[in-house]
Amino acid sequence: MLGRVATAIGDAGGTIGAIDIVAVEDDHAVRDITAICSEESEWAGIVAAIEGVDGTRVLDTTDRTFQMHLGGKIELHSKSPLKTRDDLSMAYTPGVARVCEAIAEDPDKAFQYTIKRNTVAVVSDGTAVLGLGDIGPAAAMPVMEGKAVLFKEFAEVDAFPICLDTTDPDEIVSIVKALAPTFGGINLEDISAPRCFEIEDRLAAELDIPVFHDDQHGTAVVTLAALINAAKLTGRKLSEMRVLVTGLGAAGVAVTRILQSAGVTEIVGCDSKGAVHVDRADYLDGTMNAVKRWYAEQTNPERLSGRPGDVIDGMDLFVGVSGARVMPAEALARMNRDAIVFAMANPNPEVTPEEAAPFVRVMATGRSDYPNQINNVLCFPGIFRGALDVRAPQITEAMKQAAAQAIADIVPEEELREDYIVPSVFNRDVAPAVAEAVKRAARADGEAAVAGTEVGYAPTDELHVAAG
Repeated sequence: MLGRVATAIGDAGGTIGAIDIVAVEDDHAVRDITAICSEESEWAGIVAAIEGVDGTRVLDTTDRTFQMHLGGKIELHSKSPLKTRDDLSMAYTPGVARVCEAIAEDPDKAFQYTIKRNTVAVVSDGTAVLGLGDIGPAAAMPVMEGKAVLFKEFAEVDAFPICLDTTDPDEIVSIVKALAPTFGGINLEDISAPRCFEIEDRLAAELDIPVFHDDQHGTAVVTLAALINAAKLTGRKLSEMRVLVTGLGAAGVAVTRILQSAGVTEIVGCDSKGAVHVDRADYLDGTMNAVKRWYAEQTNPERLSGRPGDVIDGMDLFVGVSGARVMPAEALARMNRDAIVFAMANPNPEVTPEEAAPFVRVMATGRSDYPNQINNVLCFPGIFRGALDVRAPQITEAMKQAAAQAIADIVPEEELREDYIVPSVFNRDVAPAVAEAVKRAARADGEAAVAGTEVGYAPTDELHVAAG
């Protein structure tokens, strides 16, 4: 019977990963079988195939991804064991009162005696979640929990997900400001454009802790890191490159800004209506939003018009942060020699690596199943680790540039090749290197409130008195 079931699973496209006996009785056995398949659409076929084996019944099915999320992916642990009455008196009343009074006299001591110095709020309103769009705050929680897991795993930063049931910028700003005393930093996540620009700008101006919209700046930092190495590989200078960006939401605008800061001067951006420029109808009639008006004024001086495939002639780099299949593969042939393509739409890129292969030298995507994954996890854990360690009140452009260079430097120049321009997301050297670079930049900018030490925690002044 087991052989017949295994054959049925294989014929339906599944691969058996493990078989465990749950129970054995006189006339039947209950087994737990793990079947691996490439597509969710295959699940029903596998179940039907098993049910089709005479004498076999499927009792239940579970998805290991859902199993990982069962009960949430994070939990709270106490750092101080409470084993005695003395422990309790220090952790809570009466001893805690003295700590409260010390902070009341000097609020800065909250960074020393509370979780504030190592805690980041991951804040979302659920309006631009991954490739899912506006799915609301409750449905956004698994992503925000995942972000918290990545913070802890890669940089030992304690992050907490906060999903807000409002999309009003004024309310979001007000709520985050009210929450800020608990946290050492604010990571904004999956908030739709153009509201995300206003929300980040206002919070950054009104809070004395770093505010970082990862969809913007995390993407931008890793994109710049990839470009630094791709430019080395192809013998280019950033200042001489021509760049086409598709998708002018949070990521597209931030990528443009960081490339300009890095010295790129010739950039053309396309949104859903085509290339953006100051002669476009919606710019002239005033219906173009403020962010895109800035974009029109700062880019595309030649006022190129048309779809992405119409304006790609003579480009050195194509950056896609838009949607699936927006760039015809054959149009890439009109790019300059040794073309660089970063097609980062998820899950389906603007052009697939297979289609682009005949026309480009360096290809990167946002996917983990292709080489050169441009993934924000290379940036945000380390950038917050560094900012927290030196108590930086903001994350400056210099700190972002330093983070990008640190990521790029993880790949030694002698190891650079077309399929290896960015380090793996599992490379444990990345976050410490980014943190150290960010701390150096913060000190140079005069943004460091404390000197900072090794990656981990900011230094504290401690007095230990042994009483006998």
